[in-house]
Formats: sequence, C-alpha cells, structure tokens
Amino acid sequence: MAVSSPDLKAFLLATPFFGGLPDASLDLLISMLMERRFDSGAVIVAEGEAGRSLFIVHSGTLEVSERLDSGGAIHMSSLQPGDFFGEMTLLEMQNRSATVVAEIPTVLYELTAQQLYAFYKADIRAYVIVMQNINRELCRRLRRADARIKMLEMRQGGGR
Repeated sequence: MAVSSPDLKAFLLATPFFGGLPDASLDLLISMLMERRFDSGAVIVAEGEAGRSLFIVHSGTLEVSERLDSGGAIHMSSLQPGDFFGEMTLLEMQNRSATVVAEIPTVLYELTAQQLYAFYKADIRAYVIVMQNINRELCRRLRRADARIKMLEMRQGGGR
C-alpha cells in the first residue's frame, strides 16, 4: 500500500536517506513508497538473491548477516528505525550481499529500482541529493568497517 502522513513525512525527513530534499520532492518520493510489514524471524532479503529495491526501517530491529564458507553465518550489523538497506544492489546491479532478518515485528518502506528511476526522470536535482545521501551513508559504513578491521588487526598483533 502506498503511504502518506505528516508523521511519516517528519520521520523520513530525519533519516539519512531523505535529508535535504525540498518539500515537493519529498512528497513525490513518499508517494512512491510501499509499506511492508514483517513478523519476527521473517527474512526480508537473502544473500545472493536478485535485488530490485531498497528499504527504509520505520520500526523494528533487523539483523544483517553474511554466510561463511564453513556454512555458518556472521553478524555484520543491526538496523534500527531510520536506517536503510538494499541500496547496494540498486547501485551496482549485483545480487544481495547479505541476509536481513526481522528480530521483532518490523515496518519497512520499500522503494523499487523502477520507482527510483521514475523519481530520476521526474526530479533530477532531488535524485542527485538522494544519491549523495546514499553515498554518504556508504562512506560511514566503510569507515565503521575500516575501524573494525583495524581493531581485529590490533588484537591479532598486526601492524607494521
């Protein structure tokens, strides 16, 4: 179901994905979102599957994990309200890089690649802002990953 409400608009404006968008552009993007509800334990996306959309977390907590060669899985991160995921598959046109599971009942807003393209065609300036927002978030994640790698190297006595 498509969504729209003043409370949702205020929530989305405070998220990294929608920051800096003019009001009319934000309204257009919100009109494209589909609300999706998931029960605890539901797999939202699975590592390796084709991806055609990204998701913004409205409520709930999600676990992000990746498979190990041994057959197990490793916890990569947790997602909370305001976070978004699935953007990598839209940018690089590759399969999903991780599995995302709802830890508690969760409400997400989905934006498909087709809708994102329609947004690009309708409002290229706002589209550029959204792409900058996605890139900023990817940079933040890369910095966190770098810090984790550094910490692991230090624990193992690495360094030069």
